[in-house]
Amino acid sequence: MASGTCERRTTVLQAALNGSRPADAHPALPVLARHLARDARSVARLGVTSVHVHPRDERGQETIDPSVVGDVVALIRQEAPGVEIGVPTGRWIQPDPKDRVETVLAWGRLGSGKPDVCGVNVHEAGWTDVCQAAWSVGIAVELGVWTSGDAVTLRQNGLPPGTRRVIAESTVIDPETAVAEGIRILRALGQPPVPVLLHGEEEGAWPVLEYATRVNIDTRIGFEDVLVRPDGWLATGNDDLVRTALSIRV
Repeated sequence: MASGTCERRTTVLQAALNGSRPADAHPALPVLARHLARDARSVARLGVTSVHVHPRDERGQETIDPSVVGDVVALIRQEAPGVEIGVPTGRWIQPDPKDRVETVLAWGRLGSGKPDVCGVNVHEAGWTDVCQAAWSVGIAVELGVWTSGDAVTLRQNGLPPGTRRVIAESTVIDPETAVAEGIRILRALGQPPVPVLLHGEEEGAWPVLEYATRVNIDTRIGFEDVLVRPDGWLATGNDDLVRTALSIRV
């Protein structure tokens, strides 16, 4: 995997703006739609072309409800036109695969509030059905691969139609081993015919991003993955994290 991807120039730095973090995790964590749109605008001005957001309901809980997703996506699209907008379809948000399929189908009727792409985790039951539903309404898919076992599953099943990229997620937070875990996943993936985006989380986020930069594959940064800069200081915002990532990518 590494030798093949080294030949492809990195074209995407995605910003993952909030994730599943509680509202009090950081003073600048964007939870409300207008705050997500504000942060999307600020990172777009830095050159980011793709954002991944976790919409929240009025109680601050993650939701994939079409009315909430539509409002969030439409506002981001207004504030950051041209930026790719992605949302999750995680089992932890909606446990029933059939309900996830119905929800994703409903996103197709959201007009300007329809996401460009949705994240689908390969280890979750019903993932292929969710992918099929998304593509049937014109929503592309980011396939989340968390382990080398997930990568093998993906290779055995093949890429579903509409797959825009594979997200290789090193969930090992130990900075000494996070990169090694990411490499294991990349090797298990082989060389899929779509871009692979590699990222880490917490203490492993910056080492993995630095590795992805060295081997010229896509990567991401944002409050979903980490709250601090490489120097250990608390980041002031998603734009601070993106500026730092861009300085590493030079």
